[in-house]
Amino acid sequence: MTSNWAAFSTAEPDLAKTVEDRFGAYTHHTLATLRKDGSPRTSGLEVRFLDGELWLGMMPGSLKALDLLRDPRCALQANPGEGTAMGGGDVRVSGRALLVEDEPTVSRYTGQVAVPDPSSFHLFRVEVTEVTRTYVQDDTYLVVEVWTPGGGLRTMKRT
Repeated sequence: MTSNWAAFSTAEPDLAKTVEDRFGAYTHHTLATLRKDGSPRTSGLEVRFLDGELWLGMMPGSLKALDLLRDPRCALQANPGEGTAMGGGDVRVSGRALLVEDEPTVSRYTGQVAVPDPSSFHLFRVEVTEVTRTYVQDDTYLVVEVWTPGGGLRTMKRT
């Protein structure tokens, strides 16, 4: 089961804002994809939250783009920033990155985001399968919040 970003934001607006803020705090983040042989690949990239969707833009022929064209499953992790403070916690989004090729959508995206060559890039829209936030509460508890479409939000605390 998947969800677009708008549906997740409607279901869990506070968690969605936290995730967007964490991704918005830095430009570069980490994308995990699957190579041809099924082993993981991590790559740096920028993400955008626009028009109720989570977007990934990539150079054509990049290994991460080729991975996603072959198998759309992916995971994104927000840049934790400097040091160990991790204000807002560690956030991750898992899902399926689907190639967008229809010209009106691509034009709308390039009208809002500066891309090096608007005629030559891959644009992917992420269908969300899981959103996770991990943080420390009161210097005592490790709190893990996990949201899935159809499963809602679960919160686990550990000491």
